[in-house]
Amino acid sequence: MLNIALPKGRLGDRVYNLFAKIGYECRLYTEDSRKLVFTSEENDCSYFLVKPADVAIYVERGVADIGVVGLDTLIESACEVYELLDLGIGRCRMAVAARREYREDRGASLRVATGFPRIAKQHFAARNRDIEIIELSGSVELAPILGLSDVIVDIVESGTTLRENDLVVLEEFMPISARLIANKSAYKFKSESIGGIVEGLKKELSVC
Repeated sequence: MLNIALPKGRLGDRVYNLFAKIGYECRLYTEDSRKLVFTSEENDCSYFLVKPADVAIYVERGVADIGVVGLDTLIESACEVYELLDLGIGRCRMAVAARREYREDRGASLRVATGFPRIAKQHFAARNRDIEIIELSGSVELAPILGLSDVIVDIVESGTTLRENDLVVLEEFMPISARLIANKSAYKFKSESIGGIVEGLKKELSVC
């Protein structure tokens, strides 16, 4: 049986629909259910619905053979998994943003509020910029407004939240989309099933 970890929410529902189209349908799966595990004996698969930030952990630990996770979460987790396919859905981008009137002082350490400390450190390290990370778990837009940080590093989709809080994007530096990942051992021992899924998804995505 192939164990598949999906992120809870709309992205997980979209991904499940893709899997169902290539032969991994689970009749018990419904978008409005509160269940977290769905098993299909006839299609020899089981779905786990988990918090998006935890998908890569379930896959790395071998609880799930494959899973779908955003590139941002995959990089931030630093989990040891194989990245197999860019599904091209859930598109957004990582960006640096600040108050409209902000002017950078290159002589001072840059205060960066973010929920993605690893990504932020990598980004500014590549620019030889000294920074102070202020790790927040939500509403990072508030940090520069209240003077807690100079800038934020966060995901941007439409940019509406930034505009409504009088923040502007200074730099976009990483396009993000959903990625199919695999446990390293499962990729070896269930290569036929996993390879079939990759090829099936490629064909399905090409006609979407």
